[in-house]
Amino acid sequence: MAKASAFDIYVKSKAKAKAEAKRLALHEVDKLIGILQSVKSELEQKEAEKAEKEKQANIERIQALLAQSGLTPEDLSPSPKRGGKKAKSKARGAVAPKYRLVVNGEEYLWTGRGRTPKVFQEYFDAGNSRESCEISN
Repeated sequence: MAKASAFDIYVKSKAKAKAEAKRLALHEVDKLIGILQSVKSELEQKEAEKAEKEKQANIERIQALLAQSGLTPEDLSPSPKRGGKKAKSKARGAVAPKYRLVVNGEEYLWTGRGRTPKVFQEYFDAGNSRESCEISN
């Protein structure tokens, strides 16, 4: 069975760590925090160095495999896709009006798309047909 360190109690329980910290003076807690932060930064640095060494070892291993198989790094990159970017659709222009109606000397135009304007709806409800106000080319 592994020997438990003095820190195991504090790492596993926040309440126990807090209780032990209350026994210390404030300057002692600050000193302990400083020591722990320096230990943490050393551990992080060692971990980063270890990761960099592993990365370099992997790069060397891959380069050896490439040389052994006669491939180049360009052979591993995906070939360019045909077509490239999708073409942007052209901006749609204004739709020419399909219907014209003159009411009390005022001209109303409608493309025939979307909701029927009130003026046209009243005109159609009065028994008139759409064909009667169609614009002839």
